[in-house]
Amino acid sequence: MKDQSRTKQVLIQELAYLRQRIQELVQAESEHKRTEEALRESEEKYRNILESINDSYFETDLRGNMTFCNPMVPKSLGYSPEEMAGMNHRVYMDPENAEIVEKNFRDIYRENIPSKVISYEVVRKDRTKAHIETSLSLIKNKDGHSIGYRGISRDITDRKLVEEALRESEELLRSYLENAPDGIYMNDLESNFLYGNRKCEEITGYRHEELIGKNFLELNLLSENSLDKAIQLLQANMEGKSTGPDEIDLINKEGRLVPVEINTNVVQRLGQRIVIASVRDITDRKQAEESLKKTLESLRRAVGTTIQVMVSAVEARDPYTAGHQTRSADLARAIATEMELSQDTIEAIRMAGPIHDIGKLSIPAEILSKPKKLTEIEFSLIKEHAQKGYEMLKDVESPWPLAQIVYQHHERMDGSGYPRKLKGEEIIMEARIIAVADVVEAMASHRPYRPALGIDVALEEIEKNRGTHYDNAVVDACLRLFREKGFQLRGN
Repeated sequence: MKDQSRTKQVLIQELAYLRQRIQELVQAESEHKRTEEALRESEEKYRNILESINDSYFETDLRGNMTFCNPMVPKSLGYSPEEMAGMNHRVYMDPENAEIVEKNFRDIYRENIPSKVISYEVVRKDRTKAHIETSLSLIKNKDGHSIGYRGISRDITDRKLVEEALRESEELLRSYLENAPDGIYMNDLESNFLYGNRKCEEITGYRHEELIGKNFLELNLLSENSLDKAIQLLQANMEGKSTGPDEIDLINKEGRLVPVEINTNVVQRLGQRIVIASVRDITDRKQAEESLKKTLESLRRAVGTTIQVMVSAVEARDPYTAGHQTRSADLARAIATEMELSQDTIEAIRMAGPIHDIGKLSIPAEILSKPKKLTEIEFSLIKEHAQKGYEMLKDVESPWPLAQIVYQHHERMDGSGYPRKLKGEEIIMEARIIAVADVVEAMASHRPYRPALGIDVALEEIEKNRGTHYDNAVVDACLRLFREKGFQLRGN
């Protein structure tokens, strides 16, 4: 009985052991299935990722034959997936680019580099070309042996075109800057040179490498009389303001004074405010201006002499009005100055004033010097002198409207004057001024047919007819001259 009991107990133990082993095997099988399922899910997940990404993913053997690729590879190259299977890279590359890829294959293989980014060009099936950028790495088996290559590629054709356009643009800009007719330079807000083109070198006499990193004061580029101006320009730049054009004098490397015209602009560069400026050598312009100034001065003296001859000719015909034109011209010029008119207007009056009665050369001398009151016919002849004066001067070239001033000096603001009955703004300012000066001088001076009426009567005349016969501003200026500033007619 004891033996049977022991045998039964052993059988129960073995049965329990077998049951445990079966459970372990079932559990292991279940875990294996779960592992396989997880692996399949993982593979499916990464396959979906590879197939949905916009980049090309490929794998090749060590000879460059395609062993796997995602759909973007055939799509980007224009081949079908079936055509891509086993295809060697030399099919879609020219020899030069194939050599670039193979060299990098060898470098990665020999040096066991984890990954490397390379750029090359491919030829699509339709023979168009594309620029490709690839992150390339080795494929190793479970024993660590290299068995092929994998890469993630991106078409960078558009980027290359943009980069090429940018390079061309930069090269064009660089060429323009270097060959610009004006000096182009850059400096920081402490006046240190950051760049200077060839024209800057020519103007300053310093080579590019002598300019860069130096400032104006260190190079002694500024003349003493230009220091204050240069400081003002720099202060404006520090406030973010552009300046110019401004004229200053530079001192070049040889110590020669160079007059220049400068324009500055403040811009941002790499997060820092800098000044981009143009500088133009105006030596020739200054010399031309000086020469022109001398020429104009010479011409002015010649014109003045000619006008004086004309004045003498008029006064020789009319000795009783000797000095009238000159005195009228002096008063007219004083009125224009009191009105703060432009220097050009004052100069026009200075030239036209002494000859405003030049038309009297056409009037018989006996009428001009008649000691009695003129008849209506004689006075009508006198009135023709404005028209005659215009005809004498209309073809004379002058920077001033001399003929029109002479033509209009007897016109009145209300249209009651002669010879054309002009009114208001139709009468040029120079003529309005000479009209007032002419009346004041004539009334204040002696005439063959009457004694001098005096300056007070003359001033009352223009004051009474202010705004009707005579321009308001001109009358006011004339009254101020005599009543407040003590002006006197020469010879009276």
